[in-house]
Amino acid sequence: MTKTITFNELRRIKDSLPDGTTHRIADELGVSVETVRNYFGGQNFREGKSCGIHIEPGPDGGLVVLDDTLILERALEILDESHVPTAPEA
Repeated sequence: MTKTITFNELRRIKDSLPDGTTHRIADELGVSVETVRNYFGGQNFREGKSCGIHIEPGPDGGLVVLDDTLILERALEILDESHVPTAPEA
């Protein structure tokens, strides 16, 4: 299932995650930590893989089309478990 969100929204979600979440998601899904980081906008393709995100320039950091929402869904579940609100827009 694909999902389209803004790049800034994706980064706000990532920045709101509790410490260690990137490692937790990587362990749970059997992918490298760098792959999870790349999903949230990182660009270390030596250590991590591309995870099917496509960024189009535009307002609010541009649009991001996620081919697979599994990492995003897990991140949102962890935020919900932690009762941590996403960071407000600047």
